[in-house]
Formats: sequence, C-alpha cells, structure tokens
Amino acid sequence: MTATPPAKDPSRLPHEKGFHISWDQIHRDSRALAWRLDGHGPDDGAWRAVVAITRGGMAPAMIVARELDIRTVDTISIKSYDHQEQSEAKVLKAPDPELMGDGTGILIVDDLVDSGKTLEVVRMLYPSAHFATVYAKPKGRPQVDTFITEVSQDTWIFFPWDMALQYVEPYRGRD
Repeated sequence: MTATPPAKDPSRLPHEKGFHISWDQIHRDSRALAWRLDGHGPDDGAWRAVVAITRGGMAPAMIVARELDIRTVDTISIKSYDHQEQSEAKVLKAPDPELMGDGTGILIVDDLVDSGKTLEVVRMLYPSAHFATVYAKPKGRPQVDTFITEVSQDTWIFFPWDMALQYVEPYRGRD
C-alpha cells in the first residue's frame, strides 16, 4: 500500500512551510560548498575572485573566500524581492568590470536560488562565471552550477540574518 501525500491547505501562506537556518548551519553548509568547489576553478583549480550576490550571498561568500584562500572579493547587488514578493530583477551595483570580464575564473555565490531570475540576470552579464549557492529550489536549479542542499519550491527559508532571538514560553507553561 502506498501512502498518499496530504492535501495542500489553501489557507496556509507559502512561507508557513519554513526551513529555519541557524548561524551554525549556514556556516557548516557554506564550508561544505567551499569544499565542493575546491580545486575546480579554471586556473589549475584556482578561482580568480569571489563575487557575492548581496545581501544574502555575503555571509556564504565570505566563508567560501576564507576556506579557499581567495583574497579578491566583490559584490553585485540585485533587487528581486519587495519584502516577500518577487519582482523584476534589477542590478543596483555591479562589480569591477576589469575584474569580471566574461566571468572566467569568477565564483559567484548566493545563499539561495529560488526562481532563478536573479542568477539569470547575472549569468547574462557573466556567462563564463561559475554559479554556486548554498540552497537551491527546483525552479532555479538550472541556473546553478554547484549547490549543497535542495529544498522544495514551496518552502520558505528563514536565514539567521532575517531572524531575531526572543524568549519563547515553555510548552507546558509556567508554574
């Protein structure tokens, strides 16, 4: 007998299927990404630079750059969300053109690929770059060359930089 998946609850908001990532977890997963990328750059296995997609890619890119001893780090700023609503991706700040060229030897890092629209814009600018994300959703996965964990399209990922620590009442209440 095969199990039938539960019916989707239409009253549930998309972000209510949440995947909470701690600082420790993003650090471990970013290090795993670095290990997966180690030795796979085009210059005898080395990468020329790391470019973080801001803002979410900054923490993973810093960790990857540290682990792979890459000293040249830049950013590209793309806006594709207004709060929790996806919108048209737009470049707000591009990296140094002399550094980038067509992207050869450049490792572009982001925290997550969701629909793939952000990476599609960056890939058009730097077609020879290597695109790496820590987490990937199915719609965006074709835009990524390397990633660590795939999550379902309807999962909302809560990153530690988006969360605040606060007191929570115990399950059984107080005395």
